[in-house]
Amino acid sequence: MTKTNQKIVPHLWYDKEAKDAAEFYVNIFPDSKITDVTTIHDTPSGDSDIVSFELWGQKFAAISAGPFFKINPSISFMVNFDPSRDKDAREKIDEVWNRLSEGGTALMPLDKYPFSERYGWIQDKFGLTWQLILTNPEGEERPPLIPSLLFVGDQCGNAEEAINFYLSVFKDAKQGLIARYPKGMEPDKEGTVMFSEFMLEDQWFTAMDSAHDHKFSFNEAISFMVYCNTQEEIDYYWEKLSKVPEAEQCGWLKDQYGISWQIVPREMDEMMSKSTPDQLARVTKAFLKMKKFDLEELRKAYKGS
Repeated sequence: MTKTNQKIVPHLWYDKEAKDAAEFYVNIFPDSKITDVTTIHDTPSGDSDIVSFELWGQKFAAISAGPFFKINPSISFMVNFDPSRDKDAREKIDEVWNRLSEGGTALMPLDKYPFSERYGWIQDKFGLTWQLILTNPEGEERPPLIPSLLFVGDQCGNAEEAINFYLSVFKDAKQGLIARYPKGMEPDKEGTVMFSEFMLEDQWFTAMDSAHDHKFSFNEAISFMVYCNTQEEIDYYWEKLSKVPEAEQCGWLKDQYGISWQIVPREMDEMMSKSTPDQLARVTKAFLKMKKFDLEELRKAYKGS
C-alpha cells in the first residue's frame, strides 16, 4: 500500500551508489519498487543521479552527489514485523536480516531482548542502519518502516524537547508512547527518553536519547524532504525549521538539533521527472542559485519564460 500523498520523505545521500542501494533495498522488502531515476548534469559534484523508490509502501529518495556526507546510525529505520499482520513475521525478520547482512555489520545481534522477542540492529553494506523488531501483536499497529532518531553527544537529552518542537511545527501530529530511562542505567540519565514515538503529517517517527560514547551525530547524509503545495507553505516550514544560516542551500536547511530538512515544492518532482533535457537544465540552473525555493522562479525556468 503506497502512501500516495506522503508529505515527509526520507532522503539518502550517497557518493555514487544511490541506484545500487535502491536496487538492493527494493529486492529485499515487500511491496517495493524504483519509481524514477533522473540524472541532473553540471551540479557542483558533477552528474548526479536522483532516485525515487518505495520500500514496503513507504516513499524514499536518494541522490548520488559525491563523498561529502556519510550515512551513520544517528538516523536509522525501524522495521516492524508484526505477527498480528503477518503469520510468517518471525521467518520474515530472519530472512530480511540475512539479506541486509550481506557485506554489513551487526550493531546489536538479532536476538531476544527485554523489550522484544526478536530484535537486531544492522548496518548494511551501503552504511544505512536498520532496526528489525518482532513487534508485540497486542500493541497498537504501526507502519512497517519508521525513521528513528538517536540523540547523542551534545544533543543527548534533547529528544523530548525536539519531539515537542516538531509536534508544534507540523500538522496531523501526535505523541505516541514515551518510555524514560529509570535510575541506574548510567551513563543514561534518569528521566531522559529511552524510547518514544510520535507522528508528523501522518508519518510515524521514533526517537531516543543515548549518553553512550558514539562516534557519530546527525548530518546531511539522511534528511527529510517536506513536500509543499504553495510558496506560503515553503515560507512557513523554512521560517520554523531553519536555525543554521550557513546550511541553507538548494532547499536544504538544518534545525537546532542538527537534523537536515529539504523544503521542496511538490511540483518540482514533476518538473524533474517529466521534463525535456533543456527544461531540466534550466530548472537545475535556477535551483542551484537558491537557498529557499522560489516556486514562481522555478516555474518560469521550467517554462523557459
